[in-house]
Amino acid sequence: MKTALAILVAVLIAVGLAAVAVERSAEHERAAERRALAARAAELTAQAFAPGSPLACLDGAAGDTIESGCEDALFARPQTAAAAVAYTAARLDLLRDGLAFARARDQAFEKTLVGVRRAIMLDRFGIAAHVLATRDACSPDLCEAFALVENADTLKSNIRSRVFAQYVARHRAAWLEPAQPAAPAASAPAPAVSDDTPMAAAPTVAPSAKYDFPSAASIPPVSIMNPEPKPSETKTAPAGDRTEGRASRAAEEKPPTPRRPQQSR
Repeated sequence: MKTALAILVAVLIAVGLAAVAVERSAEHERAAERRALAARAAELTAQAFAPGSPLACLDGAAGDTIESGCEDALFARPQTAAAAVAYTAARLDLLRDGLAFARARDQAFEKTLVGVRRAIMLDRFGIAAHVLATRDACSPDLCEAFALVENADTLKSNIRSRVFAQYVARHRAAWLEPAQPAAPAASAPAPAVSDDTPMAAAPTVAPSAKYDFPSAASIPPVSIMNPEPKPSETKTAPAGDRTEGRASRAAEEKPPTPRRPQQSR
């Protein structure tokens, strides 16, 4: 009897431990799935609020005045329109997966999807309707994604009227126009130079070592006070005079003979 009771207690303990392990595993799985959905939502938010990105215009809460400017930004180029389509498709997938997770595992997670759900329901510019019609083959009368929003009337109307195609047709002519070349930047005028403006000093260049320049001491002094010779004095002298002149100049230029020191007696 005691043995059977011990076996029963052991079985109950094992079942309890297994239940705790399963519950902890489910909790870890639910937490991991929630983190993955939150990371997807954060990534889409970062794309919308990136510098220069017009994707924030798709929330549909800015008002008509601002959204008229958003139209020009979203449809300025084919690339921006394509980015808006890809962004909206990712938000539709997030809304579908997030609502399924909230209904099956965590009802509180549905509150984090309020903004995405509202933007899809308003469907500004008809982009969500375009994604549902082209990707999910939805019609105005039949589409599973209509259950994701509280009121699908706007989505149905946008699918029927092909609103996104109308916006594309409105801006297609601007896409086909050749890009205008950028105007050359005007060159800045040269600064005026006045008499008081100091001039930049010229760079000093060292002479080459292969040249031998005379020193200042070897150059005879020149007096600027002596009058210039008259033309009559610069005439060519006779050959004899020139010879005597050269001899006298050589004697004058010949250095004096140094005296030897006298020996003391």
